[in-house]
Amino acid sequence: MELAHIPLDQLTVSPLNMRHSRKAPDISDILPSIRERGIQQPLLVRKNGKGYEIVAGRRRYFSLKEIEQKDEKVDPVPCAIMTDGDDAAALEASLIENIARCDPDDMTRYETFARLVKQGKTAAKIAITFGVTEIMVRRSLALGNLLPTIRNAYRVGEVDDDTVRQLTLASKKQQTEWFKLFSDPEEHAPRSWQLKQWLFGGDIKTDVALFPLDSYKGEIITDLFGDDGCFDDVEKFWELQNRSIATERDALLKAGWNDVVICDVGQHFARWDYVNTSKKDGGRVYIEVRGTGEVIFHKGFITGKDHQCRQKKTASGHDEEEGADVRPELTKAAQNYINLHRHAAVRHSLLNHPCVALRLMVAHAIGGSALWSTKPDPQQAEKEEIDESVGSSKAVTAFSKERKPILKMLGLPAHGHSVVRSNGDDYRVVSLFVVLLKLSDKEVMQVLTFVMAETLQCGTSVVEALGCHLKVDMNDHWKPDETFFNMLRDKPAINAILRHVGGKKVANGNVTATAKTQKNIIQDFLKGDNRKKVEGWLPHYMRFPFKPYTKGRGGRLSNNFARIKSLLT
Repeated sequence: MELAHIPLDQLTVSPLNMRHSRKAPDISDILPSIRERGIQQPLLVRKNGKGYEIVAGRRRYFSLKEIEQKDEKVDPVPCAIMTDGDDAAALEASLIENIARCDPDDMTRYETFARLVKQGKTAAKIAITFGVTEIMVRRSLALGNLLPTIRNAYRVGEVDDDTVRQLTLASKKQQTEWFKLFSDPEEHAPRSWQLKQWLFGGDIKTDVALFPLDSYKGEIITDLFGDDGCFDDVEKFWELQNRSIATERDALLKAGWNDVVICDVGQHFARWDYVNTSKKDGGRVYIEVRGTGEVIFHKGFITGKDHQCRQKKTASGHDEEEGADVRPELTKAAQNYINLHRHAAVRHSLLNHPCVALRLMVAHAIGGSALWSTKPDPQQAEKEEIDESVGSSKAVTAFSKERKPILKMLGLPAHGHSVVRSNGDDYRVVSLFVVLLKLSDKEVMQVLTFVMAETLQCGTSVVEALGCHLKVDMNDHWKPDETFFNMLRDKPAINAILRHVGGKKVANGNVTATAKTQKNIIQDFLKGDNRKKVEGWLPHYMRFPFKPYTKGRGGRLSNNFARIKSLLT
């Protein structure tokens, strides 16, 4: 005889069952007990094809079918499986006798089994002794995980079976917190499945792990009423799962996929919003990560919006530029923020290079410029926080300070916000010309350099070329501030920045974390808050030459450098 738990749908009533008949038996006397406590005496079955036929236990079987029809979950059924040569009547009698020796009260049964364990008996041996399955023994022994106060409440019927089942998987601290809620008449302690959510936030089962289970250093909790296991440390699980997701992402990119998008945990992949697109046609892979830890790979898709853009380009006869439909990693506002800071630093650096400024001014005079009217760059910020950040920067402050002697030199009001004040008035031009004639070459060059700096157009290839040539070090002019991090929106780029600051291990360990969480980790590294402080860090965005964190996704900033790269080498 073998004892095992068998799913209900694999069981049928054997025609050889002594109580077999077409009419369903009366189960009214045993149904309430089975609904509350489950099957306590195993069914006697024998193998029949892919399933099992019930030799003894027909009424218990029909009770379970009744419970299932009420849309209630039915766990696998404890059964005694007969082997060739077994006598059914003798086995059933033996089972009945053994079950009779087992105390019917769950708590008393636990105490009986616990005493046997102290005497050195294993759960398997206890199961054989009492004619029950090993899982049923472990179910009873699991009550030992409960605080005495909870066991007492369960003994007197104040706590139901399903709630106790969840509490056996809880830590002592969690049980204490739960019992405090349970004991307070004004609180509502979670029960049943709600308790499961309260304890584990939705447990994460071992079968969803992408990583080898032996790499998980925490404890794996085995459900004592089934074969499923779950991770006791959700943070450790997600760290390993995130690294595995990052590894899969890297492998997919290496395999030639145009892009791999990792969705936020819990973000549903709405299939109807996407269009199937092959790898060679620029299809992407979307990695859907569910709150349960399950990871789903959706290969060969682009958004409906991208698909429409491609169709329009095809209809217009324009060749599709490589990566044209790839969203820049920087938002328009973020690019504006970076452009303004870089522009401020470059034009201030230009003040120490008058000969360069002269040649640049001549180039403007020959080639023309959107600013060659002449007028200063407006330094237009798209958001108030950008204006505050740039306005308080070292470069802007120093530039404004050096403006005052130039205004005095030209005889212009000291309160002026710029040196360049083109208004088409000939008299103004002549009066300035007369003043310049009286100045030394050094002074004229000083004015000329300042005028060139003021008329340097923000966000252009010229700023990029000048920054590269002058080897501008943004560390001298800029430090990462809150506005900078608020402007970052692209999650793959933020993860790449995290790798730049904290290393590959940290970045991969947080690959599915929200953008906000990852930005907070980056700032923790820069501040030294519970992490090793990173000194003098400068993002690729603030370096000369400009460099994005993801391939071809730097927007206009990337385009600026791409246009002049060959000229600078």
